[in-house]
Amino acid sequence: MSNKNDVQNEILMAKNLSQDTIRRKYLADLYEYTHNDTIIYSSAFTSNKMPNLPSQFVSITSEDIQGFMSALQGLKGKTLDIIIHSPGGSLEVADQLVQYLRQKYNYIRAIVPQNAMSAATMLACACDEIVMGKHSAIGPIDPQITFPTPNGAFTAPAQSILDEFERAKTEIMINPAAAAIWINRIQQYPQGFLQICENTINLSKDKVAEWLDSYMFKDSEKKGRKIADWLGDAKTHKTHGRPIGKELAESIGLKITSLESDQELQEKVLTVYHATMVTHEITNCMKMIENHNGKGWFLNIELQQKN
Repeated sequence: MSNKNDVQNEILMAKNLSQDTIRRKYLADLYEYTHNDTIIYSSAFTSNKMPNLPSQFVSITSEDIQGFMSALQGLKGKTLDIIIHSPGGSLEVADQLVQYLRQKYNYIRAIVPQNAMSAATMLACACDEIVMGKHSAIGPIDPQITFPTPNGAFTAPAQSILDEFERAKTEIMINPAAAAIWINRIQQYPQGFLQICENTINLSKDKVAEWLDSYMFKDSEKKGRKIADWLGDAKTHKTHGRPIGKELAESIGLKITSLESDQELQEKVLTVYHATMVTHEITNCMKMIENHNGKGWFLNIELQQKN
């Protein structure tokens, strides 16, 4: 199996070929093996550039919809393999992408070569099956809320905000003098913030439950609600970045196919993934949505070097 160093050395040795050419060669090779329309949806969030990179450049955002439109243009198949490497992002954009993809394809297979977290996990749950390796991970779907504070924008789990309000009520009932401390703290939140948190938590679970029952479990026992509630339970996972590996994903009832069960598929998928990671590292491409014909959308950002 080609590893990342092998692919990087191939690119360095191929003086007359660009890294784009080599990556696209491997994408086309994967398509020739599966005969499914094939798209890689990847961002540089695990690269060594990430400390200097604002999160919106690697997350799921509204401009990705145009990216998928570009990548799907001209594809005629009814089955899709979507290779996902993403930290997540907008729940609403994930919802719109699901609506778009499911109108075009009868069967979608999500392939996770390393990490598909948060809203990317939600996207994977809207597929008919998820392919994961022993090293792959999806993640919790509990929403994160960004809100203004005197020290700038702050992001926190929506559930932790609700829990803080409950703690405030309990402490004030026990000791009314604590109200002065809690009032100053809670006044940092915008009006209606509690309801926003509750609505966002409910929406993320409702959408995943709906998608699971509509696609992954369309011909079997409906497990969507139970799985969605578990994925969205912030108290269970403790951290939004918790990696949920293949065995744990299977144990909660998701339809998981082992990448290792097909050695040729494993080699072709991981070679595409390694080639894509090399692209992120040696170019200014922070995010890409590319099909097996080499067509798609690419977000290139010029990073400023710090002295």
